[in-house]
Amino acid sequence: MTTTVAKTTITVELPEAFDQRWNRLPGITVDGRHIAIDPETYFFRFENSSWLVIDWETVNSGLLHAEETETSAVEQIALDFVKAHGRSTSDAGEVLAIAHRVYSYLFRDEHLATLGLSKITAEHLRMLREAATFMALNKVELDGHISNVGPCWFFPSATGVVFDLSEEDGQMLDEVYHGAWFNEHRRIEGIKAHTALGGRLVHGCQSAPDQSGGVVAAYGTSMANFGVELAGMKAEWIQQVESYRVTAS
Repeated sequence: MTTTVAKTTITVELPEAFDQRWNRLPGITVDGRHIAIDPETYFFRFENSSWLVIDWETVNSGLLHAEETETSAVEQIALDFVKAHGRSTSDAGEVLAIAHRVYSYLFRDEHLATLGLSKITAEHLRMLREAATFMALNKVELDGHISNVGPCWFFPSATGVVFDLSEEDGQMLDEVYHGAWFNEHRRIEGIKAHTALGGRLVHGCQSAPDQSGGVVAAYGTSMANFGVELAGMKAEWIQQVESYRVTAS
């Protein structure tokens, strides 16, 4: 693990309780609605304790209902919104709180009927909301360097560890996470909502879900450098996440 920034414990109180089994991941302490993260133990790499965010209320009122036009694509509208309203924060707890609002919106139960995956339940969406909240602390720099990465980057493995999911169930969650590729309405929702986390969701997986997860990256981030670095390191990180699985004694 690489840690080059202050190791202050990250804390946040969220609107709903998280599953206690998140405590299986080193560095995470969940006590109902209260979450504490020890950066030194949790992160595989933690080099940057600054994030770009927008208050969720600002996104909700100012962007979610905006429509693209013949002259303004939704991506340009989102970029302009980030430039106008984005601010830097070093409060990781605030990042988690905003992320929880983002993913409570994106993985809401009303989407169940349109996902095209009959085995997905409201419980699965809750798992995705919780995992994606932790994923918001991951970070990629403009040059494509991965500066922050924790176990939840590889959420099929992380959710498998936490929720005792089979490989098949983990892959099914992966399909829902990446499903906005194939659903234009969800893709547009995601572009708008992720402005609250300072950028756009970039999928680590490319041609098919392969446990590469994703990260909210700033517009203009080098995707070529990011892809090369992720490909060179993900196997080691995934193996470490899998080592946290609870095995029957």
